[in-house]
Amino acid sequence: MTTDSTTLPLHLVDLRPTLSGAEMAAVLVPPRQFDTASFDSYRPDPDHPSQAATLQTVREFAGSWAPAKPTGFFGRGKKAPAAKAGIYLDGGFGVGKTHLLAALWHAAPGPKYFGTFIEFTALVGALGYAETVKLLTGAKLIAIDEFELDDPGDTMMMTRLLGDLVATGSKLAATSNTPPNALGEGRFAAQDFLREIQALADRFDIIRIDGLDYRRRDIEGHAKTMSSEELAAQISSLESNGARFTVDSFSQIVAFLGSLHPSKYIKLLDDVDALVMTDVVELHNQTDALRLVAFIDRVYDAQLPIYASGVRLDQVFAGDMLNGGYRKKYLRSVSRLIASTQY
Repeated sequence: MTTDSTTLPLHLVDLRPTLSGAEMAAVLVPPRQFDTASFDSYRPDPDHPSQAATLQTVREFAGSWAPAKPTGFFGRGKKAPAAKAGIYLDGGFGVGKTHLLAALWHAAPGPKYFGTFIEFTALVGALGYAETVKLLTGAKLIAIDEFELDDPGDTMMMTRLLGDLVATGSKLAATSNTPPNALGEGRFAAQDFLREIQALADRFDIIRIDGLDYRRRDIEGHAKTMSSEELAAQISSLESNGARFTVDSFSQIVAFLGSLHPSKYIKLLDDVDALVMTDVVELHNQTDALRLVAFIDRVYDAQLPIYASGVRLDQVFAGDMLNGGYRKKYLRSVSRLIASTQY
């Protein structure tokens, strides 16, 4: 990424990130807030028994890499029914699905890869399909967070990719807010792609996990917004503390994101401690809104605070966006926007 490190504050719109396929593969690991995630550190909510049950199921799945024990006379006992190649955690926002996925990744032998759905599709875009299969072949585990299918092309590509990897012995684990047999509903003619969607579903044991969003249990129900005076004081505080931060108008950021492939969003945040967004406004264009969702996912993964003025960030998705086919994706982003402004 090219920037003048002596000029502060930085501006996101001045950055020109580059990201090779090799670099994209190197960062296919859990977000840093899950560096130490383990099964023991997961705290099931006693009010939602499915969380404890899911924890046990994922633990058992992690044991599938252990050598099989012989049974019966000379080890010729009755064989257990063949397990599916993957597990699929379906649940709401903030119930610990990513924690469990990261814990599974840490428990699995290598080689192994962990990434969001968009990171895996971006890898195919950067390397090409054949090279991506070559790179991932031999992985003991492919962990896919936030499994979302936004168009039929992704449906068919991911079905083919996962099928090819399972055929070489890889196990799969995924999380989503939508069970795989419902992916695509409300977004495209799902009935035309039923075969592909069903093929995805057939590869997973689907586990439902319920609960409250932990990010919103103890915080206000809205993202924080600042007056111009408060924002100026915050910028002065960041400067005096030697922080590396960016200052951009919200509209400039939205326009800038449209000039980059989403796979490069993560590179924008290298060595950045905070983001300042001025004059936040509602978004009425769904393409812009989906780009912002992808960007906020990366901001949240990097655990960066956002200081903003104007419309509250959890209210930027205007009109009927929260009632359409991408509703769950927008609601996840709202949850993360609220969390990112709690400083």
